[in-house]
Amino acid sequence: MRALETVAACVLLLQATAVCKYLEVVQIEDKNYWYELGKSRLQNQLKKTMNFNRAKNAIFFVGDGMGLTTVTASRIYKGQLNGETGEENYHAFDLFPDIGLVKTYNTDKQVPDSAGTATAMFCGVKTKYYTAGIDSTLPTGECDPELYEAAKVDSLLKWAQDAGKRTGLVTTTRITHATPSAAYAHIAERNWECDGKIPSEYQGCMKDIARQLVEESPGKDINVVFGGGQKQLGFATGDDDSCERTDGLNLTEIWENDRKAEGVSHRFVINRGQMEELSTEDKVLGLFGLGHMAYDLERDTGADGPPSIVNMTVKAIQMLQRGENGFMLIVEGGRIDHAHHDNFAKLALSEAIRFEEAISAALAMTSRDDTLIVVTADHSHSLTMNGYPNRGNDILGFAHDEPDKPIYETLTYANGPGYNVHRKNGSIDSDEYLWNDPTLMEDRDETRYMHFAPIYEETETHGGEDVAVYAIGPQSHLFNGVFEQSYLAHAISCIGKFGPNPTLCSNAPVSAKSTSILIMAFLYILNRLI
Repeated sequence: MRALETVAACVLLLQATAVCKYLEVVQIEDKNYWYELGKSRLQNQLKKTMNFNRAKNAIFFVGDGMGLTTVTASRIYKGQLNGETGEENYHAFDLFPDIGLVKTYNTDKQVPDSAGTATAMFCGVKTKYYTAGIDSTLPTGECDPELYEAAKVDSLLKWAQDAGKRTGLVTTTRITHATPSAAYAHIAERNWECDGKIPSEYQGCMKDIARQLVEESPGKDINVVFGGGQKQLGFATGDDDSCERTDGLNLTEIWENDRKAEGVSHRFVINRGQMEELSTEDKVLGLFGLGHMAYDLERDTGADGPPSIVNMTVKAIQMLQRGENGFMLIVEGGRIDHAHHDNFAKLALSEAIRFEEAISAALAMTSRDDTLIVVTADHSHSLTMNGYPNRGNDILGFAHDEPDKPIYETLTYANGPGYNVHRKNGSIDSDEYLWNDPTLMEDRDETRYMHFAPIYEETETHGGEDVAVYAIGPQSHLFNGVFEQSYLAHAISCIGKFGPNPTLCSNAPVSAKSTSILIMAFLYILNRLI
């Protein structure tokens, strides 16, 4: 088990240098252990002070679909991969000083989609299911020019650009996918990533998401853009079934020609080797997959393959740090969500671990004095962690080994395609629910093994419970509490002195002494009135 002193040292080290490494020390977990652990945590909490600096830089990490069950399970999985029992492990962001809960519903849905949640997170406005970068006044999947213009909402990237900051957008999904699209596009239907998806009657009213990235502000003004989506931008064709360009445009060529016309240094890259060569370019566009980027466990790790989310995050920060006025960077670990939709628990947890490693890299490259780092999820999933497995039990394994009880997995989903994998052939049309013995399934160790789901859905659904937000750096205390998802954009921009409330977070804090005097004065006046 992890020694008390190690945990305490880790918390202090995170605050000072943001590099946290654990040492394993075997210790009996008796009452003395827990008393001392509680005392140590109290002492560290009592040492906390508020940082009222302005954030010159802000990095917003979004783990798509990284609900609390995913956070817990990936924390355990990470520990077990390192030879620990797992439960005592910590993610780097677990030790951030300020943590809150975020309400994720869309304006028209109890359980949200990623386009609506991204609009809330990045634009400070909750909106409808399946729409991005617009408020709820425009009907979904339609376009009236006047209503469309009135419904548009700006994002953190636009606000930061208006304040003279450099900006970046990193994702492991298509760069035109739901979550990243809300950072730069205004779209009535999230699937309108290519012109071929937009109904003919609306093509003169609204550009597809890919064109908005390349041709419109703030997309065309982003300094660093890394993700997938070669097909969506017309650079390549292939089997990705998301959408087709029918206009014949190669938007990567248009992007390069526009940068030449601007007279700025630039480069378009398509693999890790090319990305690593970037150094002094003012604007870069990196598309590392035909559609979504490969899962980290399945990607080509050579120079000709795609970079990892850690590689992209490090390079983005290096390129953005050159700006005198600071930067605003959004990083999405988008394939956590995709793995969950297919009931691929192992892949989802692995993607979450890589995402956490990107956060650790960002912590090591930046200062707590001038850089705000916020970590959250856009929504949860139907993943559950259940049963009464023993301490240190394989998180991807079975909840128990009692011979007189049905065997089931610790991690299961409420719905999804795993239903067909686990239900016996021939029982689909039967009133009896007959399930395969999971201990006999030969592909359990495969990365794409589907965990159990008792209800069939072609793709597993999101979850609607609150998600956590973790913050460290200037004024991170503003992320304590329970709040609407739209608050995140307002808090981040306010701390950075840009956006709708650029001066609100500059006000000097009221001291405890001043507060006490005000309360006493109020009570005195109230007593006189009575």
